[in-house]
Amino acid sequence: MDKELFDYVAERAEVLATADSSKQETRDAAAAWKQAVEGADDAAVEVATKTLVDYLDGRPNTIDAVIAFAEGPAKQLMGEEAAAAMAAEQKQRKEQGAKWCGCPSCTAASEILAKFGRCEL
Repeated sequence: MDKELFDYVAERAEVLATADSSKQETRDAAAAWKQAVEGADDAAVEVATKTLVDYLDGRPNTIDAVIAFAEGPAKQLMGEEAAAAMAAEQKQRKEQGAKWCGCPSCTAASEILAKFGRCEL
């Protein structure tokens, strides 16, 4: 793997490993990638990266799922006003072409997936 691609994945793996928006399983997968590539040869880096990409496939929330959450369960969890603001913001993002949730974790995951041809940004 070339250095530019490695650095790209490493930056986003750090986000996945540390973001409050990441589920524990995602944090664990990113931490496992970081551990596996530390001092590893190219073949091991490729295997670890494929494992991470496979794990992330299908994980980022779509913008439509975020809107549905904001218009539904978020009302009870966050209150009507906060949920309405969230829904309005996400609808605006969708109108601007966003396809994925904009939280740090979903952003990092979708960027990695897009880099490997698994989704479109």
